[in-house]
Amino acid sequence: MRADMLTSVLTELNGTSSDIEASGIISTDGLMIAAALPPGIDEDRVGAMSAAMLSLGDRTAQELNRGNLEQVLIKGATGYVLMIYAGNAAVLTVLAKPNAKLGLIFLDVKRAAESISELL
Repeated sequence: MRADMLTSVLTELNGTSSDIEASGIISTDGLMIAAALPPGIDEDRVGAMSAAMLSLGDRTAQELNRGNLEQVLIKGATGYVLMIYAGNAAVLTVLAKPNAKLGLIFLDVKRAAESISELL
């Protein structure tokens, strides 16, 4: 039941913008909790990489006195990867197109992370 609700949040998030290509909820230790990923994307790989990047981001923010980590944004030639905490034990990872309107995506992702946090 809870997994269905989490998947529903992801499906709704993916539908809010044509710029969002995929999303997933990952535990902080790298296990996929729920996903709305297109075929060909390995859930385990997304989970492991998200956990690793968040861990590195946390440490970087602490070491450079930037306060608590809020999000990690990676820009590549073919799009963006955005990671944001969804409560204390999970991360919301979103894949977006290269021409995405990031301001709107940040807003939608923040709302989705709050909903996920309440469900977890």
